Amino acid sequence: MLVVHVHVHVKPECVEAFKQATLANARESLKEPGIARFDVVQQQDDPTRFMLVEAYRDANAAAAHKETKHYPVWRDAAALMMADPRHSVKFNNLFPDDKNW
Repeated sequence: MLVVHVHVHVKPECVEAFKQATLANARESLKEPGIARFDVVQQQDDPTRFMLVEAYRDANAAAAHKETKHYPVWRDAAALMMADPRHSVKFNNLFPDDKNW
């Protein structure tokens, strides 16, 4: 299991548009067989900051995600809304283990 936290800082005037684009991307992402979870969270004390919590069954699933039709649509739209470039941190899942996903 590969878990990726994508940190995004959005321009204040783009928060609602970013949410709409990102939720559409998340809904499509959950249809991919290699994705176990795809959470979108918004920071409570700064609504311009978001994190995408993406749980892939393996590294191949993460690569396949970037080849879907919906990912580049989100990537290109979201890039225009960002106050800073997004960054990600990758984690290996320890618990629950893969058998429980």
